[in-house]
Amino acid sequence: MTEEIFGPILPLVCYDSFEQALAFITSREHPLALYLFSNNKQHQDQVVHSLLYGGGCINDVVMHLSNSHLPFGGVGQSGIGSYHAKEGFLTFSHTKSILHSSLFLDIKLRYAPFRGKLALIRRLFPS
Repeated sequence: MTEEIFGPILPLVCYDSFEQALAFITSREHPLALYLFSNNKQHQDQVVHSLLYGGGCINDVVMHLSNSHLPFGGVGQSGIGSYHAKEGFLTFSHTKSILHSSLFLDIKLRYAPFRGKLALIRRLFPS
């Protein structure tokens, strides 16, 4: 298991302890998807909150792909960004920020030379 598999085969990784499974996952590149079969709530929470992977399921496989409300995409070598739902739109969009200032009220305090201005700023905005 050194490369991502985009095929009909789903590899199963068996382990003797949960810690052994975590060590296996964290010793490799971040997976595109991670599927955990466990009724142990602590194990579920640890996988969800401490491991980095694109997406996944608990006690199921692949179903997160069919939900159009969930983002899908990888991290690291598995890809960048998400390609479903709102996150997909945001991934392929560019939000441009513009601040439009009025020249009418242009404060000279902002511009050089700054000699003497720092004392005034400290008096106006004491910490």
